[in-house]
Amino acid sequence: MDQFEKAGYGQRDIGFGDRLALLIVDFQLGFTDGVSPIGRSEHIQSAVENTRTLLSACKERDIPVASCRVAWGGPDEMTYWKIDTLYDGSFYHGHRCTEFDPRISDPDYVFEFIKTAPSIFYETPLKPWLVTHGIDTTVITGCTTSGCVRASIVDSFSAGYRTIVPADCCGDQDEEAHASNLRDVGRRYADVVDLQTVLNHINAI
Repeated sequence: MDQFEKAGYGQRDIGFGDRLALLIVDFQLGFTDGVSPIGRSEHIQSAVENTRTLLSACKERDIPVASCRVAWGGPDEMTYWKIDTLYDGSFYHGHRCTEFDPRISDPDYVFEFIKTAPSIFYETPLKPWLVTHGIDTTVITGCTTSGCVRASIVDSFSAGYRTIVPADCCGDQDEEAHASNLRDVGRRYADVVDLQTVLNHINAI
């Protein structure tokens, strides 16, 4: 037992509520196809494939899905990022890196939109959409775990949603950052599970 457990962290399970939505964070070509140096992680590739499986299951059960990508009109729209790659133009509107990965893009079913900050919640149309669909549980997938996924988890928790994170549907630049951040949010804000756990729940609905 570590010091967090001794202090009572992570001792409660949140569980699924009555109505869930799948949220997909930043599975766009800049992070998934290797054109950009920021998109060459095999760990992220695996997460995209697992999320594609989850997306298919959600469609079969008519479960709402929302997906975001990050893009800007230029440096004047950006805040003070410390990631040099973001300033080379590849994440500006119209660049291929800002397009959704076709493995998870389905505009006829998925609510797709652009964000400009780390969290899928921050100043986006997501919250009204969740309310309209009567959602009480979010299942969060995407990349990167230590960045935009973590920010989205914290905002989901802060907005009062039951927050479920299938670890194998999230990816990062390396697995250590992925694992340490999921371990931390799992102590505080979310149930960190695996893809099969979410699929089992969906199939039981």
